[in-house]
Amino acid sequence: MRQPAVQLVWLNRMPYAELLALQERWLRRLQAKPGTAALSGTEAGALLLCEPAGPVYTAGLRGGLTPEAAARLRALGAEVRSTGRGGLATFHGPGQLLCHPVLDLRRLGLRLRTYVAALEACAVRLCELQGLHGTRARPSPYTGVWLGERKICAIGVRCGRHITSHGLALNCSTDLTWFEYIVPCGLVGTGVTSLSKELQRHITVDEIIPPFLEAFKETYKCTFISEDSAN
Repeated sequence: MRQPAVQLVWLNRMPYAELLALQERWLRRLQAKPGTAALSGTEAGALLLCEPAGPVYTAGLRGGLTPEAAARLRALGAEVRSTGRGGLATFHGPGQLLCHPVLDLRRLGLRLRTYVAALEACAVRLCELQGLHGTRARPSPYTGVWLGERKICAIGVRCGRHITSHGLALNCSTDLTWFEYIVPCGLVGTGVTSLSKELQRHITVDEIIPPFLEAFKETYKCTFISEDSAN
């Protein structure tokens, strides 16, 4: 049986709004009725990867940012956006890998809970490949990947009609001071960290793309069609 194929789309540095717009185009493609723009063969969707071009705070379906808080964050020079993903508020910015898989879970033979667990396993495997051991997933409400009480990878997804969107945010060399202005994911008493901080060397997003793709293919048992860029 052939493995499902995923279109790889590496976007380099990109404004968060443009990533969301591209995600919506892929969502429309996957949700299209048969005979219009539906996928063919074993294609399961796309893996959208980018590094945010600037600082942005996002709120999930459960909120997490009052209008007053949003105004304070904008005054710092950051964007503030509401999204349709699960969870509360978090931060995205330069030095962070954003991975938005837009996938038809039926093509992958996965249920939503299994899919989210696989995202966590993928991030844990990436950390191991980089020589950072001891990271782990934790039960809800601590969705994501942790090193002790410090979160290194946030995960928030949306799923409708079996199609996923949003995904994970892995801190590579992120300026962690941006997280000090919010309670990340609403989890009081926890912290955040990055690959660079834990491994004591500067790790770029470009550097971790190859091991991340290796971990993704290993976890989801899929192949990549080709590497592409947005037009």
